[in-house]
Amino acid sequence: MRLGIDWGGTKMEIIALSDEGSELFRHRVPTPRDDYAGCIQAVVDLVNAAEAATGKTGTLGIGIPGSISPSSGLVKNANSTWMNGMPLDKDIEAALGRAVRIQNDANCLAVSEATDGAGAGYDFVHAIILGTGCGSGIAIHGKPLRGRNGIGGEWGSTTLPWMSDDEFPGPLNWTGHRGTIDLLCSGTGFQWDYEHTTGQKLSGKEIVERKRAGEVAANATYTRYVSRVARALAMSANLLDPDCFVLGGGMSNLDELYTDLPEAMRPYIFSDGYDVPLVKAKHGDSSGVRGAAWLWND
Repeated sequence: MRLGIDWGGTKMEIIALSDEGSELFRHRVPTPRDDYAGCIQAVVDLVNAAEAATGKTGTLGIGIPGSISPSSGLVKNANSTWMNGMPLDKDIEAALGRAVRIQNDANCLAVSEATDGAGAGYDFVHAIILGTGCGSGIAIHGKPLRGRNGIGGEWGSTTLPWMSDDEFPGPLNWTGHRGTIDLLCSGTGFQWDYEHTTGQKLSGKEIVERKRAGEVAANATYTRYVSRVARALAMSANLLDPDCFVLGGGMSNLDELYTDLPEAMRPYIFSDGYDVPLVKAKHGDSSGVRGAAWLWND
């Protein structure tokens, strides 16, 4: 049995998978925000609950909104800031008395979809989260690409490529940089664009409804959003040339993207032809927690 935990900013969820990938148990609890010790205890409680319910002991993988630095052994780059600077893997291993594997949550998405999701059968999968933020993870032969410094796949922290004059320098993101992919290509960036150009603050769902109803301003926001995501994907295509792109997060449910993005990418791709699948995550919101469990897919 494999156990996976998705450690988010507002909830922590555990899943128990059989060796074949069927779901045996699932449970979620609120994240003890700003309480590191409370979060460690929550992990212990979730594992105990899963193993009590199934009567089995499992390997444990955890997806976090950050990564563990190979140089210091401490968490870095987590927007759940109370875990930054902490030896998370060592503390959980001490609390449970067993080994644990921890990866960035976007890498868990990539592993999940490459193992038994929309990217299954492809050697090189680049998975993109288009949600409140915008990050990415890479799986090669079903394994997460961590990188020498633990920042493999951190594509969202770079500046949007091929920026137009009216886009430059772009809004400020949480790391103190402007015009980054993780803001402009996120659902937050989609809402920001509409508010920036119309003065109206609406949810992403409301903007999409207006766009589909034919509102000019909403359609213009959508067109700019497609262009930005397409340029970001084209940069990955030119640099990495993955076999498949998988989209997750709330904006991935916008079906128009799968028709419009490939055409918008082509002018920026350094090739005389380009035909790579761009698909929606098969497991949706479950991909992160399933990918954490599949970190033990040796």
